[in-house]
Amino acid sequence: QMMDKFAIIRSLYGSPDQHASDMCVSGFPIGPKGRQDNHPSLGSVLSKLQGPVDQAVPPFVGLTIKTKHAPYSNPGLPGFLGQAHAPFQPDGEGMENMRLNGINLDQLRDRKLLLGQFDSFRQQAERNPVFQGVDSFTRKAFDVLTSSRLVEALDLSKEDPTLRDRYGRGSADPAFGEDAGPHWMDQFLMARRLVEAGVRCVTLSFGSWDRHGANFERLPEQLAKLDMGLTALVADLHQRGLDQDVSVIAWGEFGRTPRINPGGGRDHWPQASCALLAGGGMKMGQVIGSTNRLGEVPQDRPIHYQEVFATLYRQLGIDVATATIPDPSGRPQYLLDLRDPVRELI
Repeated sequence: QMMDKFAIIRSLYGSPDQHASDMCVSGFPIGPKGRQDNHPSLGSVLSKLQGPVDQAVPPFVGLTIKTKHAPYSNPGLPGFLGQAHAPFQPDGEGMENMRLNGINLDQLRDRKLLLGQFDSFRQQAERNPVFQGVDSFTRKAFDVLTSSRLVEALDLSKEDPTLRDRYGRGSADPAFGEDAGPHWMDQFLMARRLVEAGVRCVTLSFGSWDRHGANFERLPEQLAKLDMGLTALVADLHQRGLDQDVSVIAWGEFGRTPRINPGGGRDHWPQASCALLAGGGMKMGQVIGSTNRLGEVPQDRPIHYQEVFATLYRQLGIDVATATIPDPSGRPQYLLDLRDPVRELI
């Protein structure tokens, strides 16, 4: 009923067999030295190149909830850009820390002044992205604490109950005994409220899709929930006139085996995958690419993960052909190795 508002890529390639979200949030696999030196995620790049829309609202928010298998809950890390460009994660205790408890604004400002007097390492921090993050966190914390904008964006009690029902309601408890992302429907609505408040990038996790068995028993309910959350989000963006400004993408770190295994599931298959896109001023109502008749490898119009990122950056006003970010040694690095956008989408 809504496929005119979506585009599907069926010929996605380029993923290694890594059970982590890095490809989905940056277009790069985990590097040989680990995530600290990895390429930054899209949200971190936006934080670096475009900064916040409002000083009281972080440019990058990760709604993923911590899971037993940690790579599943990676919201997108800053890599070599340093912690100053890490996502803000308002889960659990973080929400309580966003409110002033037992202290007024004047007392808070006095403490800020005192902290500034002891900031003797500022010059060093300006040269080192890791130390830079410490100072940045302090500034962001005071901005958030003295403004209600972010807290209000995360407060779904302000929404019409009918709209909340349209998005669906589900548990925030991680699926599969904390091994994977929860079927937490609230995050779809939170994402919309956050971008309205000025957040540039929001990531969320909805799982688990690592179904090595019992696909036909488990997936019908899970697919229905994902369909409910995604379609509600995209329809809501259109109704609010945000569909030209907000891009939505749903995908995974790799595909699944074309053949069903003896346990009624599908195993890892990095040779071919798919993506679902909406909004962002992109051309919708189309299916791009195909695999061979057995669904094994891309055949018509193979598209790399990085080509999708090139498209997203383009729609966000960033020219990946010229834009660079500094690595730890200060050398400029392109955002992507493959910098041509998906022509069918633009």
